[in-house]
Amino acid sequence: MSSSSDLESLLGMHFNNEPLLKQAFVHSSYINENPDTDLHDNQRMEFLGDSLLNFIVAEKLYHEFPDIAEGKLTEIRISLVRQEKLAEKAHALKLGDFMLLGKGEDLSDGRTKRNNLADTFEALVAAIFLDQGIEVTKNLILKLFSSDIEAIKSGRIDVNFKAMLQELTQAEFKLLPDYEVIEARGPDHDREFFVSVSVGDVVLAIGSGKSKKTAESEAARLALAKLSARP
Repeated sequence: MSSSSDLESLLGMHFNNEPLLKQAFVHSSYINENPDTDLHDNQRMEFLGDSLLNFIVAEKLYHEFPDIAEGKLTEIRISLVRQEKLAEKAHALKLGDFMLLGKGEDLSDGRTKRNNLADTFEALVAAIFLDQGIEVTKNLILKLFSSDIEAIKSGRIDVNFKAMLQELTQAEFKLLPDYEVIEARGPDHDREFFVSVSVGDVVLAIGSGKSKKTAESEAARLALAKLSARP
């Protein structure tokens, strides 16, 4: 594990509470292998960091794109804070070098696993908020996501709804979404496909399109909107 001072240099800030910073990098596997340690894993911090990321990104999108409707804003927000994107940010900051892992997790390339990187990024956001306050946290997040915001402005963002839905259902339900063509209408040269997407026995949405791929993407988009609208 690299030192806290190295990370502080990368972030451009000095922590008042260094144990708090260290906790952001404690993986549950380390606690499992070291039950007598005084350290705690970073799972509670992940929870807080996730909420902070969603709030900060949502507020930015709200002010940056006043003419975009709520549904589209939700899609963009989900695309920006999904696991794959957070793992990219964590990799750029070399957060894997700072993780405190169990030996088994470390030997199985735990420092480069996408879920570990994303979770650690969320925990770090929480640590920064708890130590430095909301304005410092917001400034750092917006700096890290500035290129993504610019990509949205220029229309260069490609939203992969199927990947986003898969990440969400794996995280919440430990299940993969299942797509099924339920109907195809029209002649061969002008056919419209209808595809359902389910998690377990529950049908989340039905999408349509001129190809199976398009219908699946639309079904995933509708399912994401439905899941995101839950209280």
